[in-house]
Amino acid sequence: MLKWLTGKQPIPVWVIKQIDDSLLHLCGQGSIEPQAKRSSVIEALHAGRYEGAVSMANGGLVLNARLFAALVPLEALQLDDQGHAHWNGRHWYVAQTPQRCWTFEGRLVTQRQVLGNQEQLISVEDVSDIRRQVQSSTTPGRVSFDPRGVNEPPSLARHDGDSAAEGKNPFVRSSDKWRGHDD
Repeated sequence: MLKWLTGKQPIPVWVIKQIDDSLLHLCGQGSIEPQAKRSSVIEALHAGRYEGAVSMANGGLVLNARLFAALVPLEALQLDDQGHAHWNGRHWYVAQTPQRCWTFEGRLVTQRQVLGNQEQLISVEDVSDIRRQVQSSTTPGRVSFDPRGVNEPPSLARHDGDSAAEGKNPFVRSSDKWRGHDD
C-alpha cells in the first residue's frame, strides 16, 4: 500500500528489442520500478529517454534498458488478433523475440514459423557477416608440425636420458610392489 501512496508502483511496459521499417521485434512485457516520480518516468518512456532497469515479466530477469530499442507503456501499444501492433499511429508487423536474443547486441532478422495453422515471425541473430567472412576465406586453416621438441618450451621438450625418450612411459611403474604383488 505504501508504494501506491508514494506513486512508486511498477510501470508495465512492452519491451521492443529492435525497430525495422514496418516490423517490431517484441520481447514481451516487462515492468519498471520508478526511482523518480511516476509521471516523469512515463514521460521519459514516451520520449525514449528512459535509463535504468527493466524486469522481464517471464523468468524474472532484470536487464538494462540500453539493450532495447524502445520501452513502451502498455496502453500506448495495442496488439490485434492477427498479432499486428498499433503504435505511434502506425501499423506494425510483430516478430516474437526469444529470450536468447534479449542481450544480443547485433542486428536481428526474422524467420517464418508455422504453429498450428498460423504463421509467425520469430527473431533470430543475424550471422550473415560471419558467414560472409567464412565463405571469403579461400584457403582453409593449415597446421604444420615441427620435429619433436624443436619449438616446444624447455619444460615440455624431451631431454637426453629421459625415460620417455628411451621408449618407456614415465607414468608406469617398473614393479607391482605398490599393488601388493611383491613376488
